[in-house]
Amino acid sequence: MSGQSKIPRRFAARPRGAEAWVSAGGGERIEQPPRSANTARLTIDVTPELRKRIKFAALQRGLTLADLLRAMLAEAFPDDEQESAP
Repeated sequence: MSGQSKIPRRFAARPRGAEAWVSAGGGERIEQPPRSANTARLTIDVTPELRKRIKFAALQRGLTLADLLRAMLAEAFPDDEQESAP
């Protein structure tokens, strides 16, 4: 016997395209990335259409939605030290 289980393997279906993936909405990453002790969670309400546009923009840039929003917020609200730099 080969030692393999008799349970059939199931693979997640690939999205048909970026538009289908963005529209699906579900299936967010279950495993959370490690966070440092100096992080805080921020929750905002957005329309489904705005969420779709943001998610699509992140996909086009090869980023996660969270990473895109962190970068945008960091750019909009720089550290005081960075602001005074020439």
